[in-house]
Amino acid sequence: MLSDSEAKELLSFLRRDMRADIKGQATEYILGLTGNREGCHYLRTKPDFLKALVTLTADPSIAIVKDCYHALVNLSADETLHKPLVKEAAILPTMFHNLLDPEYMFADRVSTILTNLSRHEATCREVFQALQEQEISLAKIVEIFCTEGFNKKASLHYLGPLLSNLTQLPEARQFILDKERCVIQRLLPYTQYEASVTRRGGVVGTLRNCCFDYAHHEWLLSDAVDVLPFLLLPLAGPEELSEEENEGLPVDLQYLPEDKTREEDPDIRKMLIETLLLLTATKKGRQIMKEKNVYPIMREFHKWEKEPQVISACEKLVQVLIGDEPEPGMENLMEVNIPEGMEQKFKDLDAKEQEEIEKEKQELLKEEAEEHLNTTPEVLER
Repeated sequence: MLSDSEAKELLSFLRRDMRADIKGQATEYILGLTGNREGCHYLRTKPDFLKALVTLTADPSIAIVKDCYHALVNLSADETLHKPLVKEAAILPTMFHNLLDPEYMFADRVSTILTNLSRHEATCREVFQALQEQEISLAKIVEIFCTEGFNKKASLHYLGPLLSNLTQLPEARQFILDKERCVIQRLLPYTQYEASVTRRGGVVGTLRNCCFDYAHHEWLLSDAVDVLPFLLLPLAGPEELSEEENEGLPVDLQYLPEDKTREEDPDIRKMLIETLLLLTATKKGRQIMKEKNVYPIMREFHKWEKEPQVISACEKLVQVLIGDEPEPGMENLMEVNIPEGMEQKFKDLDAKEQEEIEKEKQELLKEEAEEHLNTTPEVLER
């Protein structure tokens, strides 16, 4: 790494009034440092470099700004740099200011940085607090996210994961679940947004986080929100169900076409099932989901699914849907107190289940590799 005198000289090149070619070489060098863990950890001890990168995001040279953002994306991906970036480099006001500009060409980089910084609860709280201090409400972020073409130079898909990260906080969930605001209803269509897996995943993650607040389950499943079709449609396929089964389903899930496809991303499929499982935590939730005939959709999904972790999540949901109701006093599965000894036993069982899933996954990968080898065309001998 750099000596103190070399670092001091390099820092002197990272000024707004420095010649563009010299600045460009300096930002290029810093960008190179951020490409590996050692370089990132070195910069963690140099807050002045972090401040300079943030300042130079307003440089007249697009090439320099691009390098600065690329470096900040790399740095924000390292959890150990979150506090220096937020506290010492004061990155958040600049990022939010630029995000709100509908003409800003680096808004996608901004949303990626904010997503990275909000991944862990401690800095997530800082991000949420900065939102309020900048007098930017969460409503504004949702509005930008839901306004197609808000910024014609950026897709802003990464605002989806940002919302997902923010909803790990009770205050953010409270806002999203406010019955007077109709926020969650605006997000629901994005569970099937074909143009971006990032946007879809972010919204599904947001819905899952919101479903940890079981007091809202009945409202979420009611006609006021009608969350169920938006969670089930991505999991439903073209399989033909009986007339009786179709009749019991929500209208949007009845008699699906032969070309109906399922969500392609296994992580999103797993999150959708986890969200459905959370909605079965209360007696009312289980009752509604049984009345809405969720089981046939999950039965056919289980036959189709290949990923072990998703299959495991599906089986847990099916067990609740077809199982007996819990004993009186244990109807709310989120409020059940598990004895300490039993809790450890469940943890051991979970660990064993994860081992089995990993084993199945490796076997599946081995089978796919063998199948690929078997289908490789033979080379004709001359």
